[in-house]
Amino acid sequence: MKSKTYNNTDSQRGIALIMILWVLTILMVLVLSFTYMTRTETDAAISFRDGVAGKFLAEAGVQRGIMEIFYRQNNPQTDRSEVWRKDGTQYKVETDKGGYLVSITDESGKVDINSAPEVILRGLFTGLGLKAEDADIAVDSILDWKDADDLHRLNGAENDYYMSLPNPYKAKNAGFETLEELIMVRGITLEILHGDGVKRGMIDFLTLHSQTGKINLKTAPREVLLAIPGITSEAADAIILKRESGEITENDILGILGQNYSLAAPYVSSFDSGIFTIDALGYKDSEETGYGIRATVSIYKTNQYSYLYYKSPAGVKHDSSQKPAESLNN
Repeated sequence: MKSKTYNNTDSQRGIALIMILWVLTILMVLVLSFTYMTRTETDAAISFRDGVAGKFLAEAGVQRGIMEIFYRQNNPQTDRSEVWRKDGTQYKVETDKGGYLVSITDESGKVDINSAPEVILRGLFTGLGLKAEDADIAVDSILDWKDADDLHRLNGAENDYYMSLPNPYKAKNAGFETLEELIMVRGITLEILHGDGVKRGMIDFLTLHSQTGKINLKTAPREVLLAIPGITSEAADAIILKRESGEITENDILGILGQNYSLAAPYVSSFDSGIFTIDALGYKDSEETGYGIRATVSIYKTNQYSYLYYKSPAGVKHDSSQKPAESLNN
């Protein structure tokens, strides 16, 4: 009997083809993975480079702000239109490496969270868009947080509320040491404190360093002006317009407020604290992806300064509600 023989050539060729396809698939996956990793690393390197550039530009912005404060202080006779304002106006400086936005705010023009009366706090909260009931909760809870007793106000909160939270803690029963501490208070959310990207947060209008507890009408931003009894939208706009055209005087303020001055008088002053917050946003290509720094500095008559607060990075944003003023001297 003759034995049968089988030709395995076709079968072997099929197996070889499948193996080749698998190898090609694996190689393709490896190539794509390598390409993706390379691109990711390149993007990360570019992002890191731009971030470093933004940080240095923001630091330059802080120093520029300090220089402008000294210039204003040492040249009181200079036309006010030739110096940077200290009411939060953003200035834009372009360089060959990018640019930075800088704003200077006199702390005396803000609401002191530790000494402001209830009516001012309530006016600020409602002016920033909080509903009346939400403003009541926030204001009463702030007052309860910093008073020494455990008796809560009508809409406030003390230990009984905070100890019932999933992560319990006690009310401080003392003054605020940082503005970020407000996030621990009932009724204060991140959006209320820091803003939502469109509206500014209340942290931009609060201070720990006003020195007097009163609000300086010469430097207060519009949101703070509107929190003061007796100051209407029209009066606030008139005050700001007068400040933009030159130094505003007590007589100017009396003329603008008229009979309403008596309502505002207990809460206002013209005292400059010598303490300023400088917000700087450095960027390489886009203001929307910049690096922010917030610094609070005490300025002395001897042309020296000291930092009271320095946060880097900080949530400094391009203020879309105003067009940044070009720097007078880049």
